[in-house]
Amino acid sequence: MAKIESEATSLQEREGQSEGTSFTAMRDSTREDYQIIARYDAEFFAGLADRILSHLRLLGGTTGGYAVDRLTHSLQTATRARRDGRDDEYVVCALIHDIGDILAPANHSEFAATLLEPFVSERNRWIVEQHGVFQGYYFFHHLEGDRNMREQFRDHAWFGDCAEFCEKYDQNSFDPGYPTEPLESFEPAVRAVFKRARRTIYSAKGESKINE
Repeated sequence: MAKIESEATSLQEREGQSEGTSFTAMRDSTREDYQIIARYDAEFFAGLADRILSHLRLLGGTTGGYAVDRLTHSLQTATRARRDGRDDEYVVCALIHDIGDILAPANHSEFAATLLEPFVSERNRWIVEQHGVFQGYYFFHHLEGDRNMREQFRDHAWFGDCAEFCEKYDQNSFDPGYPTEPLESFEPAVRAVFKRARRTIYSAKGESKINE
């Protein structure tokens, strides 16, 4: 957290020393104004991976009653996926699938999927978005809920993919004895995935690149 706060302070200091815009309403802005803003945005966007890693660390120390804390669960899910030969994008999705637990406990799956959407395949995004429903197969009945809620997606092309994610990597990743890799081992993959936004409305070409 100290590193992120230091980078934020440094960015603020540089902004204070650089040119800025003067309009007070967007309707009064010019092309030149948004060229200035785009330069600021590019620098801020470059810190996205660091902010994501920082937020993941916030999952540490809170277990929610499980045998491991939320960070360990996320790391263990990603570790299992990596050791099963999944590519970096899939592994990062596994790592981030529960990142919404702190800010969006009522819809954490959708939160994570929204974060990932510009950067990953539609299939991987859908797996993350629906994993909460599919994960419910293992425990909703203990809460007087419908464990078969996932059946609404039975005919979906990626039903089997999401079911596999939950079965092989997610529902079994609460094991304090499992040799789980540390967050640092996933940092290169996180940086690679969040380097390029494949889909964004904030670019004429529909994509955005970091540090290129």
